[in-house]
Amino acid sequence: MRIAFVMAHEGVEQIELTSPWQALVETGETPQLISTRPGSVQAFHHLDKADTFPVDDTVEGASPEDFDALVLPGGVANPDALRMDRRAVAFVKAFFDARKPVAAICHAPWSLIEAGVVRGRTMTSWPSLRTDLRNAGATWVDERVVVCHEGPSALVTSRKPDDLEFFNDAMLREFGKVAV
Repeated sequence: MRIAFVMAHEGVEQIELTSPWQALVETGETPQLISTRPGSVQAFHHLDKADTFPVDDTVEGASPEDFDALVLPGGVANPDALRMDRRAVAFVKAFFDARKPVAAICHAPWSLIEAGVVRGRTMTSWPSLRTDLRNAGATWVDERVVVCHEGPSALVTSRKPDDLEFFNDAMLREFGKVAV
């Protein structure tokens, strides 16, 4: 199984990248970091710069057909930049069109709103996205993790870093993965 982590070149909340990544690595997977630019991604710990991570491919160079699932880490700046990049939005939407599972945490649903894939879905997110999600046709709930099968593909959403344990467990189940 090939799993893409899609993010902008900066602004991702580091723990929302590294925790799900490690959970997948522990199942024997080698996730791929796909970004809007080549080189590296600058992660953040809240508003402070954290580590950088090497980009495996760009949304322009990668093909969604080559992947079986998608993870969208949050942070505020990361999904805000992603939703302004038409290639990134098309990359995300392609997973829904192909009925592949997607997992998104914190502010990452902004990218899903821009891709037009939240209508009729039950979701959670960072609380400030509640109105955005409702206006886009989603039902927003305040829960640690929500797994929605109300559309063509499974969608796992979660609120914040404190919920990562629940997010990772649900993501692994929906991706058909277990730790090795």
